[in-house]
Amino acid sequence: MNNFVVADPNKCIGCRTCEIACVVAHSDKNIFTSESSEIEFYPRLSVVKTAKVSAPIQCRQCEDAPCANVCPNNCITNENGVVLINKSTCIGCKTCLMACPLGAIELVPEFNNEEKVVQHGLKVVHDGKLCFKDKMVGNKCDLCNGRENGPACVEVCPTNAFKIVKSDELHKSIKEKRKQSALRLTNMG
Repeated sequence: MNNFVVADPNKCIGCRTCEIACVVAHSDKNIFTSESSEIEFYPRLSVVKTAKVSAPIQCRQCEDAPCANVCPNNCITNENGVVLINKSTCIGCKTCLMACPLGAIELVPEFNNEEKVVQHGLKVVHDGKLCFKDKMVGNKCDLCNGRENGPACVEVCPTNAFKIVKSDELHKSIKEKRKQSALRLTNMG
């Protein structure tokens, strides 16, 4: 079973600090000293806010990931317990977006050395000019794969709304719930 991050909507205040931390963790430059036009602001989670609740939505790192199962290019893989998108082979077909039960994947422009990658062959009209379309690729939580302190969202949340659910702890919790259920059934009879 894969580890994953969940957030408690009762603790989330919708401040979006997690989104900023995510962008910072996945950026090669300092977004706080860059011009706003230079920032690639594409967080890998999304804070949803309604009148009654706010909560970040992000990938649950499914073991039998629906997104990976439908990807026509096999771009989505489960590597060491993290479901990853290979952006260099992603064709932006949106199949993974449709398959994700949480809506935790979105398409973003692909960048190479801070420049948007264009899709050769497909052109669009932009500001009255015919130009190549930006290459769009899937983007989702990767648990800040390779980051020493783990997921940045968990580390920075001011209300401690995030929790890393570790597979071994989840197994223990499930066993304890089963034990309690068996005890309740025994006490009923």
